[in-house]
Amino acid sequence: MRWRDRYGLRRLRGPKIAKFDREATDADVEALIAFAKSRRGVEFYVEPETFATDTTAMAIADDGEWTRRRVGSPAVIRKVARDLALPVYDVQLTGYPPRMRAYNERRRRAEG
Repeated sequence: MRWRDRYGLRRLRGPKIAKFDREATDADVEALIAFAKSRRGVEFYVEPETFATDTTAMAIADDGEWTRRRVGSPAVIRKVARDLALPVYDVQLTGYPPRMRAYNERRRRAEG
């Protein structure tokens, strides 16, 4: 069975893959979609590719809860965001929202 490129991961990313990373898969994108559909006020934040890691996206809910997954290219998460009618931001331009930092701090206090 041939691998399907449901979200355009191969087509939109081009030939380049970060040296030490694995490729983004449909499961990565589907995890972001499931997170977005199961929480309120989700926004996507695109994180740039690095030498060691493929392009990633964070889905951040209105309470600050978040998840990060590989997406292969910014175009993939922009398409997903458009399909879900959710905003997408470049984290290099906007930074992370304060609610995410507050959520992380609440978790740290609860754990320790």
